[in-house]
Amino acid sequence: MKALVITGHGDLSCLDVTDIPTPKITKSTDVRVKVKSAALNHLDVHTLGGLPGLSLPFPHTLAGDGAGVVDEIGDGVSRAKPGDRVLINPGVSCYYCEFCLAGEHSLCTTYRLLGEHLPGAAAEYIVVPEQNIYKIPETPASVAKISWHEAAAFGLVTLTAWRMMITRARVQPGDVVLIWGIGGGVSSTAVQISKLAGAFVIATSSSNQKLERAKEFGADVTLNHSEVDVAREVRGLTSKRGADVVLDNVGEATWKNSLRALAKQGRLVTCGGTTGPHVVTDVRRLFWNQYDIMGSTMGNAKEFSTIVKLLGQGELRPVIDRVFPLDEGKDALARMMAGEQMGKIVLEIQGVPNGGIRD
Repeated sequence: MKALVITGHGDLSCLDVTDIPTPKITKSTDVRVKVKSAALNHLDVHTLGGLPGLSLPFPHTLAGDGAGVVDEIGDGVSRAKPGDRVLINPGVSCYYCEFCLAGEHSLCTTYRLLGEHLPGAAAEYIVVPEQNIYKIPETPASVAKISWHEAAAFGLVTLTAWRMMITRARVQPGDVVLIWGIGGGVSSTAVQISKLAGAFVIATSSSNQKLERAKEFGADVTLNHSEVDVAREVRGLTSKRGADVVLDNVGEATWKNSLRALAKQGRLVTCGGTTGPHVVTDVRRLFWNQYDIMGSTMGNAKEFSTIVKLLGQGELRPVIDRVFPLDEGKDALARMMAGEQMGKIVLEIQGVPNGGIRD
């Protein structure tokens, strides 16, 4: 089968679209999916470059997100049958440890991500545990049908953003929410989720074109962080009070200003540090203002079921930047590495006519 793989750690010269063996069912709870569309995440850039402690057999298939048709199932599978249209939850856990049984799958000591630790979805076929597939919901007549591209682009960023904004930061109606770097998939999705929760959203980018797009999917105020002092602007917009919630997955470049923008007893939530992992915090500001600083990673099965339901209702839809054919996977990742995208970059794996809506 054809797949987008890395042949080692390094730059784009280590990326290739090539033929690799088609995966087989090996466990009774395995499901093999014929992939229609897959989607890239910034994690794929890190995986290409090499993550500390990450040792992979090469070639390694990229992309945690994917959607397609169930092709084959193990004899113990009960939640899917061949022919089902499904999307994939990219977080794989053991499903029986104390954390999994408590519903906190992302805390499982064996938790692994497709595309990072495990072979990803940028291939014609993928095998995953049955717990990781969800039927693409049918939509009511008033809601547009869900395309393969949308289903593929939905999972990782929406689950991550939902856990950050709803479970961890507890966004409430009337909250002021500051979201950095609106071009990324998590940030653009977090805007939609925050608006769904009734918040007032301030979004930033260094691109005025991206800021215009952000208004289209819900941002109330947009700020070009290369032109203005974001913290000062936020305090000006809130009568000096500051933001109730700040989403910062940028890290070193924005951390100080995130804290400056935060209201007393505000909540800062992070899932990454694209400009560097080592941030400096004035502990006096932390305790004096009684901030909550929270880390967040992915989410659990209950949260995934919730967001899939909202997808079917039309309440949440992924922001798609561009769709590339699988053969142009190197160009797709190059676009992400350059930071040119606005939302999710999708790979069309196998023929998806009519805009990816039907077979």
